[in-house]
Amino acid sequence: MIKEIKKLRNNEISSLNPEDNCLSIQLSLDGFSFCVYNKIQDKIGAFGIYEFDNINGSPFKQLECIKELFSQEKLLQLKYNSVFVTHFNNLVAQVPKPLFNKNNLASYLQYTVKVLENDFIAYDELNNSEIINVYIPFVNVNNFLLDTYETFDYKHSSTVLIENLLNQYKNLEGSFCFVNITANNFEIVVIKNKKLELFNFFSFTTKEDFIYYILFTAEQLNLNPEEFELILMGDIEKESELYDIVYQYIRNIKFYVPNNAALQLNEMPSHSNFTLLNQFK
Repeated sequence: MIKEIKKLRNNEISSLNPEDNCLSIQLSLDGFSFCVYNKIQDKIGAFGIYEFDNINGSPFKQLECIKELFSQEKLLQLKYNSVFVTHFNNLVAQVPKPLFNKNNLASYLQYTVKVLENDFIAYDELNNSEIINVYIPFVNVNNFLLDTYETFDYKHSSTVLIENLLNQYKNLEGSFCFVNITANNFEIVVIKNKKLELFNFFSFTTKEDFIYYILFTAEQLNLNPEEFELILMGDIEKESELYDIVYQYIRNIKFYVPNNAALQLNEMPSHSNFTLLNQFK
């Protein structure tokens, strides 16, 4: 079952030549989001977020839901100047570039991810650091998108997240901890003295789980909750219970502020949907 969470459309922009538009898609096992960006006007033309219910972690049911969504949503059936896709999952590991060998992809994942013999493994080279992201994409969805659009670029969501944060904070000294929440999952990125210190992915069910993982990460990296800066992104608001519990334990908290006003939606918090919107940079 497909559940529509949010859908916005700027008719003025969307009525322009579709080939002046770029399409950004983010895939997760239980959800799908997309955004249409018009290059001529430098504005967002359309935006949609959907959840898939009762697929029980099945990639086959995920694909069925996506095919159904594409049959219903006319914006996804158009031709675009370019199509960008991000894969949001925890099937990822970072490898220092000097140690990377493209013939050993499975070995980089074996200690954190259950790798099957027939799994397709991809990798992204982060363009502003000596890091390679190795991951398992949703290859069945990639094949469907290839049939639909003929060509597209794809990356892991953490590649987009880390690249953009490193680029934005490359001139700032100190320790910054970013928490990007998507439903009941969150990515955590720690940048220390202009370099990536850590990336990790957690799933949580309670607010106590949420703060535990953040404080545990801080402890492992010797970050003092009284000193480091915690920057919140994604599905979190100041009035939420997640914010309330974080505020009890960490002194310096703020919400992420985008550095590109064109990639903001008035109807959505400016700190949300980071990887979906930042593929257009």
